Amino acid sequence: MINAEGAEPLSWSTRIKIAIGAAQGLAFLHTTEKTVIYRDFKSANILLDGDFNAKLSDFGLAKLGPVNGQSHVSTGVVGTYGYAAPEYIATGHLYVRSDVYGFGVVLLEMITGLRVLDTNRPSSQHNLVDWARPSLPDRRKLRKIIDPRLENDYPPKGATKVAELILSCLEADPKNRPSMEEVLVSLQEIGSIKTKPKEPKVHATQPRGTHRDRHYQSAHHSPLHAKHGEGGRANQLSPMKSY
Repeated sequence: MINAEGAEPLSWSTRIKIAIGAAQGLAFLHTTEKTVIYRDFKSANILLDGDFNAKLSDFGLAKLGPVNGQSHVSTGVVGTYGYAAPEYIATGHLYVRSDVYGFGVVLLEMITGLRVLDTNRPSSQHNLVDWARPSLPDRRKLRKIIDPRLENDYPPKGATKVAELILSCLEADPKNRPSMEEVLVSLQEIGSIKTKPKEPKVHATQPRGTHRDRHYQSAHHSPLHAKHGEGGRANQLSPMKSY
C-alpha cells in the first residue's frame, strides 16, 4: 500500500497484528515436516484482508531447507536487495534463519514508516537498516525514529521490546538470530502491552533533512496506511519493487 494523500496511518496495534500474522506464516513454513525457506520475505509479499489479517504470498523463490543435519543449502543468490540476509548475499549459503533477517527488516519498516531503501533520502540514510540500527538500543534515539504519524500513541515498553527483537533478527551470524517461533512468541507478548495515554508531541528527526513534508510522505513512506480493496479482497501491505 503506497501512502496516498489523506490515507490514515496504521495504528501501533494494527502494525503489531500484521507482524504477528506474517510471523505465524514464516514459523509454519519453518516447522513443517519438510522445512521451507521463504527466501524473499519482504513487505510486498504480505497480503491483508479487510481486517488486516496477514497472509504470505508469492512463493516463487521458496526453497526446501537443509536436510541430513546440514546447517544450510547452497544456491544462487536471488531475492530483493535490502531484505536478503548478509550471509546469503556473500556466500550463497541459505539458512532457515536467513528468513529471520528479512523479517527484522520488515519489522523495522513497520515501526519507522520508512522504506528499506530510498535514494530520495540523504545519502547516509538511503539504507534504512544502516541508518536506524544505531538508534535501536537507545530509548531516546528510538523515540526519534519511530513513525511520527503515530503521534506517540504506542506503549514505550512495547516499542523497546520491538527494537530489541529487530536487533536480534538482524544479527550478522544467523546462529545468533531467534527462530521464527521465538519471534512469534515475542510479538504476541508485545501485542499484549497496552498503549499508555498520549504524551506531548515531539519533533521527530527521521530522516534528517526531509522534515517529512507532503511530497516526502506521498512518495517515499513505507506503505503502512489503511487501504482496502473492493469486496474485502486481500491487499498488499506494500507493492514495493525489487531493488
